[in-house]
Amino acid sequence: MGYSSFVPLPILPTTMVGSYPRPSWFRHQLEGRDVLEAFKVVHHREAFEDAVRVTLRDQEEAGLDVLTDGQMWFDDYSMGIGSFLWYWLERTGGFSREKLPHPARARAKGRDTWALDEAGGVGVVGPITRGPIRLAALYQLAQGHTDRPIKACVGAGPVQLSTLAHFLSGPVKNRYELSEALADVFNAEIHELVAAGCQHLQLEDLGAWIPTLSGEQDFAWVKRIVNRTLAGVTVRKSWHFCLGNVWGNRMKGMTEDGYAKVLPRYYDVGVDEFVLDFACREMKDAVILKDLPKDKSVAVGVIDVRSLEIEPPEQVAARIRAVLEHVPAERVTVTTDCGMKQLPRPCAQQKLRSLVEGARIVQSELGAAAR
Repeated sequence: MGYSSFVPLPILPTTMVGSYPRPSWFRHQLEGRDVLEAFKVVHHREAFEDAVRVTLRDQEEAGLDVLTDGQMWFDDYSMGIGSFLWYWLERTGGFSREKLPHPARARAKGRDTWALDEAGGVGVVGPITRGPIRLAALYQLAQGHTDRPIKACVGAGPVQLSTLAHFLSGPVKNRYELSEALADVFNAEIHELVAAGCQHLQLEDLGAWIPTLSGEQDFAWVKRIVNRTLAGVTVRKSWHFCLGNVWGNRMKGMTEDGYAKVLPRYYDVGVDEFVLDFACREMKDAVILKDLPKDKSVAVGVIDVRSLEIEPPEQVAARIRAVLEHVPAERVTVTTDCGMKQLPRPCAQQKLRSLVEGARIVQSELGAAAR
């Protein structure tokens, strides 16, 4: 079994953002270890590979066109999305090991205070060096179990990670220098993914929202870092920045004004596709897509992962139609709002089925209109 990059995708292809609920029996944790070290224990490797296999099977049975490995390598840390942040921090040289308070915690308000406590902060204590992230090995493991394409989800990204740092010692003195160094680490990892055969790359970096707090001048910084992270990458490149997702809660301090505040500032970034939340705001921001540049596509979130409600396919179809009023179907992918790790697995299974069935309703309508 293996994926051929020549398999065409249908109009309105379906996918999910990245993470997926761990099967209840998969309780192994990496806790900062290199996955290849953990896999020396045969029971850990066997359970991990089985968990990836059933995650892929859930997606195949739902009917998704582009799959993810479900990010079973995210430990069950806080935030609901597990070690989304710490997977990188624990395996990149130059960071201390302990969880510190978030650097911006004293300036947070409302439930964002609790969300920053969940995320925490990290100490920078030396030069930033590449460590055993192993995304290429994880991609190959997953792709070996399906003939559908696997999308590699790469994040949290350099900008977001740089905002967690306390600069304690070493040559790196501020978040700008840290993000530059991390971008080079990410870029090397991404090039290994491409060399391993990956054709769908999704950067997950909520740093897109940082300028709403830090000031207009930082939009140029975010663009520079995203471009540096993806420099020289020739496969399809997507950029996901959601509205925040801490146990299903949005980060309102950054994202309250929605995508209209930030998306137009990134139209010239070197990505092919933006991956955006829409369902959780009931498509409120869809109208801004009318100005999306013609060289950019959009993966529209039509499943609210912050709710346990199983959306009926007809509701999903209506959400897709709201986007097609502004963007042609040839430039639209259908996805979940964000990762699904914090959901119960039966709920995630049904949500994916509704996603696909809703997309098929609209695909049929488009086919009838073309005849």
